[in-house]
Amino acid sequence: MDMVIKVADMPKTGETILARSLSYIPGGKGANQACAVAKAGGECVMLGCIGSDEFGRAQKENLAACGVDVTGLKVSNTQPTGTAVINVSDGGDNSIVVIQGANNECDTAYLQDHESVFEACDIVVLQMEIPFETICFAVQKAARLGRTVILNPAPAPKELPQDILSCIDYLIPNETELNRLAGTEGDTLEEYQSGAEAFVRKGVQNVIVTMGDKGCLLVNEAGTELFPARKVTAVDTTAAGDCFCGSFAAAISEGKSIGEAVRFANTASSIAVTRSGAQISIPDREETVSVLRKSEAMQVR
Repeated sequence: MDMVIKVADMPKTGETILARSLSYIPGGKGANQACAVAKAGGECVMLGCIGSDEFGRAQKENLAACGVDVTGLKVSNTQPTGTAVINVSDGGDNSIVVIQGANNECDTAYLQDHESVFEACDIVVLQMEIPFETICFAVQKAARLGRTVILNPAPAPKELPQDILSCIDYLIPNETELNRLAGTEGDTLEEYQSGAEAFVRKGVQNVIVTMGDKGCLLVNEAGTELFPARKVTAVDTTAAGDCFCGSFAAAISEGKSIGEAVRFANTASSIAVTRSGAQISIPDREETVSVLRKSEAMQVR
């Protein structure tokens, strides 16, 4: 559950400020991405763990309303539902602190109990708000079954093991996450490309670096392609990356090319940042398609 705190500017170290408002909005990277998949028209089954509390019940109800299959969600009787404290500035920037809570009970034994979900799916989408060993297990399990693996490395660890990298079809970090994983401090397209190429050499099939208003960068063995961002006025960038990942997964599941999927996901994300909140900001398929068509028509003119 996202506790969204609206502030004029981000607080500095040691500074006390007054907030404009406080809202409770369903969030969480995995839940946001599942919601984005469903809203984009994909069939999505969510595996994860919530607490037996009000936040957990709200999460489950909201995901179901979005069209996500939540019948396999685990409910913890000892841990509270995961929570994120999010400061959002007037400029649309955010800073996030995550309390994992019940997410820590999303373990390998739980995934083994739901092996049939892995067998039935085409794509496995993962984030990093659950235990690291669970992520590694899921990636390798999906790869052994020949499933497409999409990993959004957020929150980013210092490194990913080689046996995981070689199983990833799409690694989708933002600039900060790419730098942390690569051990770099780059802030130019050339440096991002270099960092992404390092992961391609290690076995990742495709790296897509999401860069906010600078668009996103696709790097694979075929080369590099920059996809510009649609120009909008950002209100809240919370869940922008999650919206991209889920929308991209839905597009790939339909058989769209990587380029088509990136453009679709870029458009969905550009809509999401013009609204406040996480899951409530994610557009449905019809809106994304409509905006994408208008954008492409303007480019043709």
